[in-house]
Amino acid sequence: MSKIVLNDAKVTINSVILSDHIASITLETKDDIIETTGFGATGAAKTRVAGLADNQVTLDFHQDFAATNVEATIYPLLGSTTTIVVQPTSAATSATNPTYTFTALVADWTPLKGGVGQLATASVTWPITGAITKASS
Repeated sequence: MSKIVLNDAKVTINSVILSDHIASITLETKDDIIETTGFGATGAAKTRVAGLADNQVTLDFHQDFAATNVEATIYPLLGSTTTIVVQPTSAATSATNPTYTFTALVADWTPLKGGVGQLATASVTWPITGAITKASS
């Protein structure tokens, strides 16, 4: 099985490709764990089923105040939802380069972060509302 190094990931937010301004992305999906253990359970062990999915995306931006870049894209979206599309590479969607599409709630934004002589950055973790759709063709 081949390995992948993320050096060409594609990230589109509200139809704007911001890949060259993103240093890191984490797309996380997890289900709530619902205990189903009842009286008389055999094996003296709890039983469980998956509940509702609770998904989120974390992005680390290199800040840019130009008219078509990070701040201009994100700031107007504060408090609303937006479509985000991510891929491991910028190549065409395929079985080895799937596309993940979802709607995120832009719940927070730090327009400026950094110290003297450092790169201006912004880091966010946004909850995903609804399901993540994966396409492989």
